[in-house]
Amino acid sequence: MSDGEKKSKISSSRKLGLKIKLLAVATQMLEEEKNQKIKEKEAMLAERLPPLNLSGLSLQELQDLCKELHRKIDIVDEERYDVGLKVSKNNVEIENMKLKITEIQSKFKKPHLRRVKISAEAMLSVLLGSKHKESFDFKANLKTVKKEEEKKEEVTDWRKNVEAMSGMEGRKKLFDASGN
Repeated sequence: MSDGEKKSKISSSRKLGLKIKLLAVATQMLEEEKNQKIKEKEAMLAERLPPLNLSGLSLQELQDLCKELHRKIDIVDEERYDVGLKVSKNNVEIENMKLKITEIQSKFKKPHLRRVKISAEAMLSVLLGSKHKESFDFKANLKTVKKEEEKKEEVTDWRKNVEAMSGMEGRKKLFDASGN
């Protein structure tokens, strides 16, 4: 497992149970929201449109009322038409912009990038432009490290060394050499 994939501490059955409960709560909330919108719509209509009281009106008053209602209907119809035109115009504009976006995305393909070796001076001149006047000597600022020379033992014939160390005298020489 990598760092991005962490083992879940919740079992799959518990997850499923939680999902079901969440969906039940969400459907209940949607239903309540729909009922609320219906109530708001009815309240708005009741506020804007008072109930018609047609009883006791003469013929002339009924005709005047019908003319007034037709005039109001025409005004609302014009507003609805204007809003519909604005919406359709915006939809056409959105579609045109989506087409332009897909056209632009299809034209420009990402190039395969290659490594380019560039000196520090060239990099600074590219980054800083005309502000880059003096050249920096980066190597001069580096610390020098002194290497200790390794002690090299003389290479001798190993057979002579074995003959010299054989016996008690050789061991005594080793003991004396390590003690000094």
